[in-house]
Amino acid sequence: MTTPTAKRWEIVDLIANRTVTAGEYKPSIKDYLSELTVKPLTGIPVALAVLYAFWSIFSSFAGALVTDGFMVKLFDNYWLPWIQNVWPNPDSVLYFLFVGDPLADNCFEAFGMLTSGLFVSIGVVLPAIFIFYLMMTILEDSGYLPRLAVLMDGLFHKIGLHGYAIVPAILGLGCNVPAVTATRNLETKKQRFIMMVLLAVFIPCGAQLGIMLDVIPETVGWVMLYLIIGFCLFGFILGKLIPGGNPEILIDIPPYRRPALQNICKKLWVKTKGFFINAIPFVLLGILFVNVLYLLGVIQALADLFAPLFVTWFGVPKETVGPLIAAFLRKDLAVAQLSTIAMTPYQMITAVVLISIYFPCVATFVVMLKEGVKELAAAVGVLAVIVFLYGGLIHLIGILLGVA
Repeated sequence: MTTPTAKRWEIVDLIANRTVTAGEYKPSIKDYLSELTVKPLTGIPVALAVLYAFWSIFSSFAGALVTDGFMVKLFDNYWLPWIQNVWPNPDSVLYFLFVGDPLADNCFEAFGMLTSGLFVSIGVVLPAIFIFYLMMTILEDSGYLPRLAVLMDGLFHKIGLHGYAIVPAILGLGCNVPAVTATRNLETKKQRFIMMVLLAVFIPCGAQLGIMLDVIPETVGWVMLYLIIGFCLFGFILGKLIPGGNPEILIDIPPYRRPALQNICKKLWVKTKGFFINAIPFVLLGILFVNVLYLLGVIQALADLFAPLFVTWFGVPKETVGPLIAAFLRKDLAVAQLSTIAMTPYQMITAVVLISIYFPCVATFVVMLKEGVKELAAAVGVLAVIVFLYGGLIHLIGILLGVA
């Protein structure tokens, strides 16, 4: 007697015989390219080339073409002189808060809410965010991003993660907020916690990268090297210390395809609109908040209080306390402040790394809080230890090399 299950399989076989045509498989160029980009021998050089092209386009478009070629001239030659002339009483508190230094000849040094605030957010950060998300969307829609995840699986397993962690890592280079949200796709609590901590500490956002390329281009490479080393080092340590499993990667790899222009435009609009809504207000309020703290003498008091730690342990001037406070609101704003402080090149590298690893910006902090109060408290505790140890280690390396 034929069972219902056997009958169902007979129907399946019947449908398959009528619809499936057997023949010799002839791989296409896309198939060959797919194989080349997931095998380590050929995939790693391709990945390095893609990331190099990514970085080159990002820096040349955001920094050289848009910011230096257009925005600097617009803000410094037209906007700054105009607002300095129309705003009454340069000696008033409101002038200091909103316009900044009346003797400044560029928006970076003015450091007012309507001068540095608008220039940083629109003149520097917006071009960086735009080109980053454009390239990220193209890589995603073309089908390359899942292959990069497979390729990176071996490396990420060394630090308690798997290859799909490359997705939040790359997203973090645009903005840590969607990157922290993307950690939910990782399978275990251990993986999500490790990735959330590493994102908050060692992944600079596109806004910060844009400012770094504009004000300290000669030291960006060293800063990124220290952050990559820290990412791998402390990721390995956390992977060993935190209990839990690390399952193998399971990911759907779509075929290579041409990205649809309509999809690219829609994704780019949604992500850029999010920047206008979530980021620009924090930049403007951050400058206003820091200026108020300067007027009240809070920055100076904190600088005096933490001077022994910053000068002795980290090897940076005590004036970096102000930017560190601003970093809680916007790290790009903090890097802009650092550029006005007199430091040696190595001190600048150390200070920018400290800004990066010091604390997540308030927007990232809120998203981390949504992941759980216990997880946030644990992440902040781990972060404090990492900042203290790694900041001191960087200073020690500078001493040993004779450049600190």
